[in-house]
Amino acid sequence: MSEQQRTWPARLVVLLPYAWLAAFVLAPFLIALKISLSQTALAQPPYLPVFDLTAGWQGVKDFLAGLAPDNYQLLVTGSLYVGSYLRSLTIAAASTAMLLLAGFPIAYALARMPPRLQSVLVVLVILPFWTSFLIRVYAWINILQREGLLNQALLALGIVDEPLAWLSSDTAIYIGIVYSYLPFMVLPIYATLEKLDESLLEAAADLGCRPWKAFWLVTVPLSLPGVAAGALLCFIPIVGEFVIPDLLGGSEQMMIGQVLWTEFFANRDWPAASAVAVVLLCLLIVPVVIYQQMQLREIEENR
Repeated sequence: MSEQQRTWPARLVVLLPYAWLAAFVLAPFLIALKISLSQTALAQPPYLPVFDLTAGWQGVKDFLAGLAPDNYQLLVTGSLYVGSYLRSLTIAAASTAMLLLAGFPIAYALARMPPRLQSVLVVLVILPFWTSFLIRVYAWINILQREGLLNQALLALGIVDEPLAWLSSDTAIYIGIVYSYLPFMVLPIYATLEKLDESLLEAAADLGCRPWKAFWLVTVPLSLPGVAAGALLCFIPIVGEFVIPDLLGGSEQMMIGQVLWTEFFANRDWPAASAVAVVLLCLLIVPVVIYQQMQLREIEENR
Protein backbone atom coordinates (compact mmCIF):
# COMPACT_ATOMS: atom_id res chain seq x y z
CA MET A 1 0.00 0.00 0.00
CA SER A 2 1.42 3.39 -1.02
CA GLU A 3 1.94 6.33 1.32
CA GLN A 4 -0.82 8.25 -0.43
CA GLN A 5 -3.31 5.39 0.04
CA ARG A 6 -2.43 5.12 3.72
CA THR A 7 -3.13 8.84 4.27
CA TRP A 8 -6.62 8.78 2.74
CA PRO A 9 -8.34 7.52 5.95
CA ALA A 10 -6.54 10.20 7.94
CA ARG A 11 -7.60 12.87 5.43
CA LEU A 12 -11.19 11.62 5.55
CA VAL A 13 -11.24 11.84 9.35
CA VAL A 14 -10.05 15.45 9.11
CA LEU A 15 -12.40 16.40 6.28
CA LEU A 16 -15.59 15.02 7.85
CA PRO A 17 -15.78 17.61 10.68
CA TYR A 18 -15.13 20.40 8.17
CA ALA A 19 -17.85 19.05 5.89
CA TRP A 20 -20.26 18.89 8.82
CA LEU A 21 -19.45 22.49 9.82
CA ALA A 22 -19.83 23.68 6.24
CA ALA A 23 -23.21 21.98 5.82
CA PHE A 24 -24.79 22.77 9.19
CA VAL A 25 -23.01 25.97 10.31
CA LEU A 26 -21.61 27.89 7.36
CA ALA A 27 -24.47 27.23 4.91
CA PRO A 28 -27.26 28.26 7.35
CA PHE A 29 -25.24 31.35 8.31
CA LEU A 30 -24.87 32.36 4.64
CA ILE A 31 -28.61 31.85 4.11
CA ALA A 32 -29.40 34.04 7.13
CA LEU A 33 -26.89 36.63 5.91
CA LYS A 34 -28.53 36.72 2.50
CA ILE A 35 -32.03 37.10 3.99
CA SER A 36 -30.76 39.89 6.29
CA LEU A 37 -29.74 41.86 3.19
CA SER A 38 -33.18 41.41 1.61
CA GLN A 39 -36.35 43.46 1.92
CA THR A 40 -39.64 42.45 3.54
CA ALA A 41 -42.38 41.56 1.05
CA LEU A 42 -45.91 40.18 1.07
CA ALA A 43 -44.91 37.00 -0.70
CA GLN A 44 -43.78 33.47 -0.07
CA PRO A 45 -41.06 33.52 1.13
CA PRO A 46 -41.73 36.93 2.74
CA TYR A 47 -38.69 38.73 1.35
CA LEU A 48 -37.16 39.98 -1.90
CA PRO A 49 -35.04 39.39 -3.93
CA VAL A 50 -35.25 35.64 -4.47
CA PHE A 51 -32.49 33.99 -6.43
CA ASP A 52 -33.84 32.59 -9.71
CA LEU A 53 -31.57 30.09 -11.47
CA THR A 54 -33.72 30.12 -14.63
CA ALA A 55 -33.06 33.83 -15.28
CA GLY A 56 -29.42 33.29 -16.08
CA TRP A 57 -26.77 35.99 -15.65
CA GLN A 58 -29.37 38.74 -15.67
CA GLY A 59 -31.09 37.07 -12.75
CA VAL A 60 -27.81 37.06 -10.84
CA LYS A 61 -27.31 40.79 -11.48
CA ASP A 62 -30.89 41.59 -10.45
CA PHE A 63 -30.44 39.49 -7.33
CA LEU A 64 -27.24 41.27 -6.28
CA ALA A 65 -28.74 44.68 -7.05
CA GLY A 66 -31.66 43.96 -4.74
CA LEU A 67 -29.46 43.33 -1.68
CA ALA A 68 -29.01 46.24 0.74
CA PRO A 69 -27.85 46.73 4.35
CA ASP A 70 -31.00 48.61 5.38
CA ASN A 71 -31.85 46.13 8.13
CA TYR A 72 -28.48 46.60 9.79
CA GLN A 73 -28.96 50.36 9.77
CA LEU A 74 -32.30 49.77 11.47
CA LEU A 75 -30.59 47.73 14.20
CA VAL A 76 -28.23 50.62 14.96
CA THR A 77 -30.87 53.36 14.92
CA GLY A 78 -33.75 51.43 16.52
CA SER A 79 -33.87 51.82 20.30
CA LEU A 80 -35.69 48.49 20.64
CA TYR A 81 -32.82 46.51 19.13
CA VAL A 82 -29.99 48.41 20.83
CA GLY A 83 -31.76 48.18 24.20
CA SER A 84 -32.44 44.47 23.74
CA TYR A 85 -28.80 43.73 22.91
CA LEU A 86 -27.56 45.72 25.91
CA ARG A 87 -30.13 44.12 28.20
CA SER A 88 -29.23 40.63 27.00
CA LEU A 89 -25.49 41.22 27.48
CA THR A 90 -26.07 42.73 30.92
CA ILE A 91 -28.29 39.88 32.12
CA ALA A 92 -25.90 37.29 30.65
CA ALA A 93 -22.85 38.86 32.34
CA ALA A 94 -24.59 39.23 35.71
CA SER A 95 -26.02 35.71 35.52
CA THR A 96 -22.62 34.26 34.63
CA ALA A 97 -21.10 35.99 37.66
CA MET A 98 -23.86 34.58 39.90
CA LEU A 99 -23.35 31.13 38.42
CA LEU A 100 -19.63 31.34 39.12
CA LEU A 101 -20.22 32.38 42.72
CA ALA A 102 -22.67 29.51 43.20
CA GLY A 103 -20.96 26.91 41.04
CA PHE A 104 -17.35 27.18 42.18
CA PRO A 105 -18.02 26.12 45.80
CA ILE A 106 -20.15 23.21 44.58
CA ALA A 107 -17.47 22.08 42.13
CA TYR A 108 -14.77 22.47 44.79
CA ALA A 109 -16.78 20.42 47.27
CA LEU A 110 -17.34 17.71 44.66
CA ALA A 111 -13.63 17.53 43.89
CA ARG A 112 -12.78 17.19 47.59
CA MET A 113 -15.24 14.37 48.17
CA PRO A 114 -14.13 10.72 48.37
CA PRO A 115 -13.99 9.10 44.90
CA ARG A 116 -16.87 6.76 45.76
CA LEU A 117 -19.21 9.69 46.37
CA GLN A 118 -18.08 11.88 43.50
CA SER A 119 -19.83 9.87 40.79
CA VAL A 120 -23.09 9.87 42.77
CA LEU A 121 -22.93 13.61 43.40
CA VAL A 122 -22.12 14.35 39.76
CA VAL A 123 -25.22 12.39 38.74
CA LEU A 124 -27.25 14.52 41.18
CA VAL A 125 -25.87 17.66 39.54
CA ILE A 126 -26.99 16.57 36.07
CA LEU A 127 -30.22 14.98 37.32
CA PRO A 128 -32.39 18.02 36.38
CA PHE A 129 -31.45 17.43 32.73
CA TRP A 130 -33.51 14.25 32.86
CA THR A 131 -36.62 16.43 33.00
CA SER A 132 -37.85 18.65 30.19
CA PHE A 133 -36.38 22.16 30.31
CA LEU A 134 -39.80 23.68 29.62
CA ILE A 135 -41.44 21.73 32.45
CA ARG A 136 -38.75 22.92 34.88
CA VAL A 137 -39.33 26.56 33.91
CA TYR A 138 -43.09 26.12 34.32
CA ALA A 139 -42.42 24.65 37.76
CA TRP A 140 -40.72 27.91 38.72
CA ILE A 141 -43.89 29.77 37.74
CA ASN A 142 -45.76 27.80 40.38
CA ILE A 143 -43.00 28.41 42.91
CA LEU A 144 -42.68 32.16 42.28
CA GLN A 145 -46.31 33.12 41.82
CA ARG A 146 -48.03 35.18 44.49
CA GLU A 147 -49.55 32.14 46.22
CA GLY A 148 -46.59 29.93 45.37
CA LEU A 149 -44.28 27.87 47.54
CA LEU A 150 -41.67 30.60 47.94
CA ASN A 151 -44.09 33.17 49.35
CA GLN A 152 -45.71 30.54 51.56
CA ALA A 153 -42.31 29.61 52.99
CA LEU A 154 -41.36 33.26 53.58
CA LEU A 155 -44.70 33.95 55.29
CA ALA A 156 -44.39 30.83 57.46
CA LEU A 157 -40.90 31.86 58.56
CA GLY A 158 -42.06 35.39 59.32
CA ILE A 159 -39.57 36.95 56.91
CA VAL A 160 -42.28 38.91 55.05
CA ASP A 161 -45.70 40.17 56.13
CA GLU A 162 -47.38 39.84 52.75
CA PRO A 163 -46.70 37.90 49.54
CA LEU A 164 -44.07 39.41 47.25
CA ALA A 165 -44.36 39.83 43.49
CA TRP A 166 -41.62 37.62 42.11
CA LEU A 167 -42.96 36.87 38.65
CA SER A 168 -42.62 39.27 35.71
CA SER A 169 -39.40 40.72 37.13
CA ASP A 170 -35.67 40.55 36.52
CA THR A 171 -35.32 38.67 39.81
CA ALA A 172 -37.40 35.81 38.43
CA ILE A 173 -35.27 35.78 35.27
CA TYR A 174 -32.06 35.53 37.28
CA ILE A 175 -33.50 32.76 39.45
CA GLY A 176 -34.59 30.76 36.41
CA ILE A 177 -31.27 31.26 34.59
CA VAL A 178 -29.07 30.38 37.58
CA TYR A 179 -31.12 27.27 38.29
CA SER A 180 -31.17 26.12 34.66
CA TYR A 181 -27.51 26.76 33.79
CA LEU A 182 -25.82 25.84 37.08
CA PRO A 183 -24.65 22.38 35.87
CA PHE A 184 -22.94 24.01 32.89
CA MET A 185 -20.79 25.98 35.32
CA VAL A 186 -20.22 23.24 37.90
CA LEU A 187 -19.11 20.42 35.60
CA PRO A 188 -16.21 22.17 33.76
CA ILE A 189 -14.82 23.56 37.02
CA TYR A 190 -15.18 20.17 38.70
CA ALA A 191 -13.37 18.46 35.80
CA THR A 192 -10.46 20.86 36.28
CA LEU A 193 -10.33 20.70 40.07
CA GLU A 194 -10.64 16.92 40.08
CA LYS A 195 -7.30 16.72 38.24
CA LEU A 196 -5.57 19.08 40.70
CA ASP A 197 -2.36 17.63 42.11
CA GLU A 198 -2.78 17.54 45.88
CA SER A 199 1.00 17.58 46.31
CA LEU A 200 1.01 21.22 45.23
CA LEU A 201 -1.18 22.16 48.19
CA GLU A 202 0.98 20.05 50.48
CA ALA A 203 4.09 21.83 49.20
CA ALA A 204 2.46 25.20 49.81
CA ALA A 205 1.60 24.14 53.37
CA ASP A 206 5.16 22.95 53.98
CA LEU A 207 6.39 26.37 52.90
CA GLY A 208 4.21 28.01 55.52
CA CYS A 209 1.28 28.99 53.31
CA ARG A 210 -2.03 29.16 55.14
CA PRO A 211 -4.96 27.13 53.71
CA TRP A 212 -6.88 30.16 52.43
CA LYS A 213 -3.74 31.60 50.83
CA ALA A 214 -2.88 28.25 49.23
CA PHE A 215 -6.41 28.12 47.88
CA TRP A 216 -6.08 31.60 46.38
CA LEU A 217 -2.54 31.18 45.01
CA VAL A 218 -2.68 27.52 43.89
CA THR A 219 -6.23 26.23 43.48
CA VAL A 220 -7.83 29.28 41.90
CA PRO A 221 -5.17 29.83 39.18
CA LEU A 222 -5.18 26.15 38.24
CA SER A 223 -8.99 26.17 38.01
CA LEU A 224 -9.12 29.11 35.55
CA PRO A 225 -9.41 26.92 32.42
CA GLY A 226 -12.52 25.30 33.89
CA VAL A 227 -13.87 28.69 34.97
CA ALA A 228 -13.38 30.08 31.46
CA ALA A 229 -15.04 27.06 29.86
CA GLY A 230 -17.98 27.23 32.26
CA ALA A 231 -18.36 30.97 31.73
CA LEU A 232 -18.52 30.50 27.95
CA LEU A 233 -20.96 27.58 28.23
CA CYS A 234 -23.26 29.79 30.30
CA PHE A 235 -22.77 33.27 28.83
CA ILE A 236 -23.27 32.37 25.15
CA PRO A 237 -26.68 30.61 25.41
CA ILE A 238 -27.93 33.05 28.08
CA VAL A 239 -27.49 36.00 25.68
CA GLY A 240 -29.94 34.40 23.25
CA GLU A 241 -32.25 32.94 25.92
CA PHE A 242 -35.95 33.09 25.04
CA VAL A 243 -37.96 30.68 27.19
CA ILE A 244 -36.91 31.90 30.66
CA PRO A 245 -37.39 35.66 30.10
CA ASP A 246 -40.60 35.04 28.17
CA LEU A 247 -42.20 32.90 30.90
CA LEU A 248 -40.70 34.42 34.06
CA GLY A 249 -39.92 37.99 33.00
CA GLY A 250 -42.04 40.99 32.21
CA SER A 251 -43.11 42.31 28.83
CA GLU A 252 -41.83 45.87 29.34
CA GLN A 253 -38.24 45.10 28.34
CA MET A 254 -37.29 42.16 26.14
CA MET A 255 -34.08 40.25 25.62
CA ILE A 256 -32.77 39.80 22.12
CA GLY A 257 -34.10 36.24 21.88
CA GLN A 258 -37.63 37.53 22.45
CA VAL A 259 -37.14 40.27 19.85
CA LEU A 260 -35.91 37.72 17.32
CA TRP A 261 -38.91 35.45 17.93
CA THR A 262 -41.32 38.41 17.64
CA GLU A 263 -39.84 39.63 14.37
CA PHE A 264 -39.77 36.18 12.83
CA PHE A 265 -43.10 34.69 13.91
CA ALA A 266 -45.35 37.59 14.94
CA ASN A 267 -44.27 40.34 12.53
CA ARG A 268 -43.18 37.95 9.74
CA ASP A 269 -40.20 40.24 9.15
CA TRP A 270 -37.65 37.63 8.18
CA PRO A 271 -34.97 40.10 6.98
CA ALA A 272 -34.98 42.02 10.29
CA ALA A 273 -34.96 38.76 12.28
CA SER A 274 -32.06 37.45 10.19
CA ALA A 275 -30.11 40.67 10.75
CA VAL A 276 -30.68 40.34 14.50
CA ALA A 277 -29.44 36.74 14.39
CA VAL A 278 -26.35 37.58 12.32
CA VAL A 279 -25.30 40.42 14.63
CA LEU A 280 -25.95 38.22 17.66
CA LEU A 281 -23.74 35.49 16.21
CA CYS A 282 -20.95 37.97 15.50
CA LEU A 283 -21.14 39.27 19.07
CA LEU A 284 -20.92 35.77 20.52
CA ILE A 285 -17.94 34.84 18.35
CA VAL A 286 -15.84 37.47 20.15
CA PRO A 287 -15.56 35.67 23.55
CA VAL A 288 -14.95 32.35 21.78
CA VAL A 289 -12.05 33.82 19.80
CA ILE A 290 -10.62 35.41 22.94
CA TYR A 291 -10.82 32.09 24.78
CA GLN A 292 -9.19 30.27 21.88
CA GLN A 293 -6.32 32.77 21.80
CA MET A 294 -5.83 32.36 25.55
CA GLN A 295 -5.69 28.59 25.14
CA LEU A 296 -3.14 28.82 22.32
CA ARG A 297 -1.02 31.21 24.35
CA GLU A 298 -1.11 28.87 27.33
CA ILE A 299 -0.09 25.90 25.16
CA GLU A 300 2.83 27.86 23.74
CA GLU A 301 3.97 28.93 27.22
CA ASN A 302 3.89 25.33 28.49
CA ARG A 303 6.13 24.03 25.69
